[in-house]
Amino acid sequence: MSVLRIGHMAKYSTGDSTGGGDAGSCELCGASSGSLKTASIAGATLKVCASCAPHDDAEKKRDGQSKESDRKKRAARKVAELQDAQGGDSSRWEREGTNYADDPLPYLVSGYGDRFREARQDAGLQIHELAESLDVPEEQLMAVEQGRAARAGVGGSLIADIESDLGIELAE
Repeated sequence: MSVLRIGHMAKYSTGDSTGGGDAGSCELCGASSGSLKTASIAGATLKVCASCAPHDDAEKKRDGQSKESDRKKRAARKVAELQDAQGGDSSRWEREGTNYADDPLPYLVSGYGDRFREARQDAGLQIHELAESLDVPEEQLMAVEQGRAARAGVGGSLIADIESDLGIELAE
């Protein structure tokens, strides 16, 4: 393998060892190619064949951003589907009210979400099954399990019901 120095960065070539350059040879894999593309790979600028082009750092970044964007879109779609499946309305809350002043959230133990998830799984229950059993929206149980009960406005009575139903302690 010959080492070509360009500026301060070393470039590696698997092409011929005559020192005549990489004319038509991929600087990454050494394959002969009529069309080479300039790519930035691990900080080095190389002429690469179509097979090695996906290793281009710029391509990976674009693909990563695209994948992240797709993941966010799928997550948003899933939330919308859950809301639609539950009627997408607030009729239950309008009927029964949401007066959290009368149902304050107690101080919860550290790691209450993990403790809840483990107890639910040990009981062999899915979130939707427990929600149905307690007659509460799945979102409320998901908020408890994800450790965001206060932000989601979960009432103390739900915490008490979970503790009673699963035989665990979530409140201090």
